[in-house]
Amino acid sequence: MITDNDLHELLQYQAPTPVLSLYLNIEPIEGGVESHRKRLRSLLKEIDMPEDVSVVERYFEHEFDWSGKSVVVFSCQADDFFRTYPLALPVYNRVRLGNRPHVKPLADLLDAYGGYGVILVDKQAARLFYFHLGELREEEDVQGEAVRHTKRGGGSQAQGRRGGTAGQTNYVEEVADRNIKDAAEAAARFFAEKNVRRVIIGGTEDNVSPFQNQLPKAWQSLVIGTFPISMTASKDEVLERAIQIVMDADARRDAKLVEAVITGAAKGRGAVVKLEDTLRAVHDGRVQTLLFKEAYRAKGCLCTDCGYITSKDITKCPYCGGEFDQIPDVIELAVRKVMASGGDVEVLQDDLGLENYEHIGAVLRY
Repeated sequence: MITDNDLHELLQYQAPTPVLSLYLNIEPIEGGVESHRKRLRSLLKEIDMPEDVSVVERYFEHEFDWSGKSVVVFSCQADDFFRTYPLALPVYNRVRLGNRPHVKPLADLLDAYGGYGVILVDKQAARLFYFHLGELREEEDVQGEAVRHTKRGGGSQAQGRRGGTAGQTNYVEEVADRNIKDAAEAAARFFAEKNVRRVIIGGTEDNVSPFQNQLPKAWQSLVIGTFPISMTASKDEVLERAIQIVMDADARRDAKLVEAVITGAAKGRGAVVKLEDTLRAVHDGRVQTLLFKEAYRAKGCLCTDCGYITSKDITKCPYCGGEFDQIPDVIELAVRKVMASGGDVEVLQDDLGLENYEHIGAVLRY
């Protein structure tokens, strides 16, 4: 599991020598342990970093339990730096070398599956879940007042009084409404404590709708989907349903975001597209949300003085006149800069129209 603190460390870390970054998929559908070991050897065989390769191999031989769906490893033995992160989500197999850890795939996972809350609700109780990167991190139950159905008759039959049919109906509704209101208040506290970015609500339609209406407006805006489910559903079933809703919501959100970026860039308002314009906005600190196609890479140059990134082959920095170093992937460095400045990164599974704009664009702060 990777935390926000871990990611911050990776973003800030710069090694004196190359860092080995390894992403290994170990899903059961990809084969057994021996198949994964073979794939690992294949990824490492071309890496001319004997000490780092050796420590990675020892980790997989003696420490890693081969559980989960993937694992990410960063190693720089010259600086005594070694980090491992088993994950409950799959990744693409890859290995990278650079003076910083290769974090771009982690940005994709954190964008799609980081920090979402799920609540199952009925008229009496609620179950709260906090999921991060496909793994249940915390769970809490909320138990309200029992909704008791008493026998009809035996009391006043006047409308609205306890004992008659109307009175009994009003009483049941009052208790249910109070329970749902209490559940919404508990959910808001739970989600705030966990820094939840997205909310999913499960239950029957007649419970989900009033619960959502009871949530504070700020949390209502973070609801990305609802789904019917039993209150006694297993945690695995809740996770499976929630992940599908997250994926569907991401697809819809990405399509709207790309459309807004392309339109905004065309009008010169609040957005840019194409690689060089986007990199310039990243350097100026204007990027609120960076978006690009998954697996998109581009060679370029980095100013050794001011940190300006460009895809052009130039020798002098237009900002400070400094010298440039060649770098294998300007996208990776752009991701780092945006995340380090508090911006967001959206990694697109499909171009959704950005193929006509070099697969990249950004929403601007100003």
